Amino acid sequence: MSESRDYLEMSFKSIECFSNDGKLDADELGKIVAIAERDGDVDQNEIRVLRNIISQIKPDLASDCG
Repeated sequence: MSESRDYLEMSFKSIECFSNDGKLDADELGKIVAIAERDGDVDQNEIRVLRNIISQIKPDLASDCG
């Protein structure tokens, strides 16, 4: 069995999302997570990429959440 390369697709998708407006919204993150989950197994490369993506998320200080 060959190694999954979904983590590369996840990386490229995150670059695309961040570069369009400098932000990653919940829908975009969901699409990236869906790439990791689509084969039924989230491997270590996918986890590494997800951790890296999540570490780059900054709270939107201009948001009016309450």
